[in-house]
Amino acid sequence: MSKSEYSTTKGNKMQIKTLEQMEKIVSNNKALFWDGWTVINSYPSESARTSKFGAFVQGKWHLQKRFTPSTDGWDIPDKFVG
Repeated sequence: MSKSEYSTTKGNKMQIKTLEQMEKIVSNNKALFWDGWTVINSYPSESARTSKFGAFVQGKWHLQKRFTPSTDGWDIPDKFVG
């Protein structure tokens, strides 16, 4: 990934600037998937039953975090980049 495709933001987040790079990140991580232009991080968790971020997916409770793009791209945790 070249420096022009992402930049560091606050904390441990990265800003992904191109659709192609975001597609690559999503395809390389089974916990990420698309919902329109939004990327969702979903993982099983029993605490999801009572969480506002909880969703019932394929018979199990999952916690989900949504990454909605801005005009500058997607801000995602750097653990997904690499």
